Amino acid sequence: MSNILLTQYQGMFIGPIAKILGYLMEGIFYVLNMIGIQNSGLSIILFTVVIYLCLTPLTIKQQKFSKLQSKMSPEIQAIQAKYKNKKDNDSMMAMNQETQAVYAKYGVSASGSCIQLLIQMPILLSLYRVIYAIPAYVASVKEVFFPFVDKLIAQKGSAEFIQNFANAGMYAKQFENESFIGGVTSYIQNTYIDVLNRASTADWLSLKTQYPSLTADIDTTISALDRYNNFLGLNIANSPSFIIKDAFSSGAYLLVVGAILIPVLAAATQWINTKLMPTQAKSGNEQADQMAAQMKMMNTMMPLMSAVFCFTLPAGMGIYWIAGAVIRSIQQVVINKHIDKMDFDSIIEKNKDKAAKKMEKKKVQTEKMQQYANISTRNIDVNKKSNISEAEREAALKRANEYYSKNAKPGSMAAKANMVREYNEKNTRK
Repeated sequence: MSNILLTQYQGMFIGPIAKILGYLMEGIFYVLNMIGIQNSGLSIILFTVVIYLCLTPLTIKQQKFSKLQSKMSPEIQAIQAKYKNKKDNDSMMAMNQETQAVYAKYGVSASGSCIQLLIQMPILLSLYRVIYAIPAYVASVKEVFFPFVDKLIAQKGSAEFIQNFANAGMYAKQFENESFIGGVTSYIQNTYIDVLNRASTADWLSLKTQYPSLTADIDTTISALDRYNNFLGLNIANSPSFIIKDAFSSGAYLLVVGAILIPVLAAATQWINTKLMPTQAKSGNEQADQMAAQMKMMNTMMPLMSAVFCFTLPAGMGIYWIAGAVIRSIQQVVINKHIDKMDFDSIIEKNKDKAAKKMEKKKVQTEKMQQYANISTRNIDVNKKSNISEAEREAALKRANEYYSKNAKPGSMAAKANMVREYNEKNTRK
């Protein structure tokens, strides 16, 4: 109904990005509804396609950086070998300058690859948040839970009952929130929907048993959710592990095959995707090489992690992982062909010219600064030459001493200073 903000992720960095992506997801749902298709699985696939297409420029830059880095790696390693046993400050500065010159020649920065990843990571994490809590971002999906949610809230002990659902634990804090305890209607509705959105078929059946008077509303809600959640015969709100268990008990063995395929395809597509990605050569930069090593390890573990997670999480997340891996693989093939056609020798020559112009500009700026410094120094010299003569300075000092000698109060600091001065003058005369 109204206000759906409370169920949206409220993180400082991920939250705003997830909200923007939520508008995109809602737009996709709206377009599909316009043509008579109400399906969360298809919406997730289209949503994933749009996001990865938008990230294509960043992916191309990352791959271009990897290619250039592999070409400049021998030069970086040669510089490191040159200064291998030299730890003095001058040698370290020289090595750094030569290394920076190589990076400038190839038109890349030491942190180039890391920056691309840092930009993409919040977007992909936000995408996960939106898919994991679709009703929080898509009003049409949230509306499916009404009027059942309002009737369930009115039932005595319903809050305590739904807290026993398998996936309700992650929302425990919401039940303890002062807005929930204080009876804020929108917050209570959102909390119930958060739990029901993660509810399995068994959870819905337990609601029928507990509240038989709501059976008709429960059936209507389940039917509407099925229109959204049914994807190739599977309820994507349920996990593959639950689907397999339920299929064996009901004799629907074909669903077992579909449920097993989700984690298997997630792992397989992730593995293919990692194999298509170009390996990043050592750059000679410790931080960049460490980041590359971590990425390599993560790419090795990701397929296995995908299989495990997709077996226990809602099938919708598995569809997202499969769709994302397939899109990235296609994207990678196209980008690899594009990168292979690029004339890197020509790019390097252009970067050399840019680096030379930049160095020349820097040299001109340094010379100007030196000229300004010289002008300031000459001004100081002129000021020194225009000062009063030595004889005039001594006469002025004598008049000042006579003044303070006459006007100094007995016992004051000035009187004591005069006594010391007179004592020194007498000893000097002797």
